[in-house]
Amino acid sequence: MSALRLALIQMAVGTNKTENVKKACKLVKEAASKGAKLIALPECFNSPYGTQYFKEYSEPVPGPTTKSLSEVAKECQVFLVGGSIPENENGNLYNTCSVFAPNGDTIAKYRKMHLFDINVPGKIFFQESDVLKPGNTFVTFNAGPCKVGLGICYDMRFAELAQIYAKEGCHLVVYPGAFNMTTGPAHWQLLQQARALDNQMYVAAVSPARDEGATYVAWGNSSTVGPWGDILAKTSHEESIIYAEIDIGRLEEVRQNIPLNNQRRLDVYSRPNPCESLKEMSGYNIDVNQHVD
Repeated sequence: MSALRLALIQMAVGTNKTENVKKACKLVKEAASKGAKLIALPECFNSPYGTQYFKEYSEPVPGPTTKSLSEVAKECQVFLVGGSIPENENGNLYNTCSVFAPNGDTIAKYRKMHLFDINVPGKIFFQESDVLKPGNTFVTFNAGPCKVGLGICYDMRFAELAQIYAKEGCHLVVYPGAFNMTTGPAHWQLLQQARALDNQMYVAAVSPARDEGATYVAWGNSSTVGPWGDILAKTSHEESIIYAEIDIGRLEEVRQNIPLNNQRRLDVYSRPNPCESLKEMSGYNIDVNQHVD
């Protein structure tokens, strides 16, 4: 088998943690009943998203939420990317994604590496680093024929993370995320397609459903993008589940047709000062340390 059916669960998230987890498990069962073998939940699916909520909703990993996810993964015989939850380890808080195998075992745990600290005047100010600590570890796992890398939301803006996963042989990167009403319409889809196209891999980004009454309003619009940069599945802002086939054969075909990996000029990129090559251009006298208008 060279293909894997992926489901992204864009679920509505409320203030009751127990009910959020129950809903997540119910939707996992629905996705599994429709043939999904790899299922992903959104960022902060058991908690409202916001620095004021992280400590209150945090729990150890393993803990009650991950126990429920382990049980439903085993019941449904699926690989489950458990979105993310606020993790509390000895008083330190992390934005953490756990992954479960069809036998219920925890096979991966990723902590958000790049914290969401931005200031767009008049639109949005957010400082995850006021509460959270960053993770420092890349995490991959195998789901049948598919090698998967993990990122969370703001991590998608950093091309290096996806590049490293591609170099490690990943076919797919999953980003549970919660872009907002400022950055979502501007960059959410664009970043997914850029990461997929640059690395000739599948990219899946799964958001909570939009709640206009929340203190932080998520953009929604979960989607899966193929290695050609094409959108394979997409939803709008309401609660829904979308499905896509992760076809390893298609990925290999794209990489053969446009063989970027064989064409990378690592001999040039790795020079101590790559811009020194500008001085080798005949007819030009360029100081590479000066700005040129």
